[in-house]
Amino acid sequence: MSTTALLDRPTTPARHLRAVTGPVPTIADTAPQAPVAQATRTLPPGTEPRGFALYVGLDEAKAAAAGVDLGVLVDALRRTVANLAPGAETYATVALSPTGAGGRDVDVVRLALHEPAAVARTKREEEEAAKDAVRGVVVDISRKRVLIDGESAAFTFKEFELLQYLVLREGSTIERAELVSSLWSASSEEEAPGERTIDVHVRRLRAKLGRYEDIVRTVRGVGYRFDRHADVAIRYGHGTPSPDRF
Repeated sequence: MSTTALLDRPTTPARHLRAVTGPVPTIADTAPQAPVAQATRTLPPGTEPRGFALYVGLDEAKAAAAGVDLGVLVDALRRTVANLAPGAETYATVALSPTGAGGRDVDVVRLALHEPAAVARTKREEEEAAKDAVRGVVVDISRKRVLIDGESAAFTFKEFELLQYLVLREGSTIERAELVSSLWSASSEEEAPGERTIDVHVRRLRAKLGRYEDIVRTVRGVGYRFDRHADVAIRYGHGTPSPDRF
């Protein structure tokens, strides 16, 4: 999304942050001064520090709930850096990840922006999951597919959406009404199923899961839930960094 598009869209009333314009008082300002030892850094041979990256895990909904806008935050950080280090150059972008990607927000951001440590960790997890893929279920969020005992399962798009919705809300009981409103939100009233029809979709989903059908649990009188299971591996894949948005 371009900077113009960001600025043109309506936003919630935001608290306007201001950059730091002077020294920030600290305990050291009032305590007796003592020599400060220079921190020892161990760097790879032939390298030198040239800057830093600050990963911020905050989506637009959470920013709006806090009464601020992502663009305002970026502008405040840039002005603060400019005041503290006038010669510094800055570049900001936004991290795009698959809708509903699970995990801590900051970890999702690091992975989406291909931070080396996050990518390496995810690669290790995927390699471990691949070793276990001969037996068990692999829910591949990034590729929209399900592997059962190493074979691709013939899930319909809606069946995959239903399983994904439960998997991404691991440990939470999801009511039938929520499944209807979330998964059929774009459908007309005639196309959207009734709450009891969800039971039919779940029954078909379980039939395709075969001997792993119990990974989708029924909570009597409420709805359905997914709990972490030893036979299930979840792959989120890598996100895609956006163009310079701010």
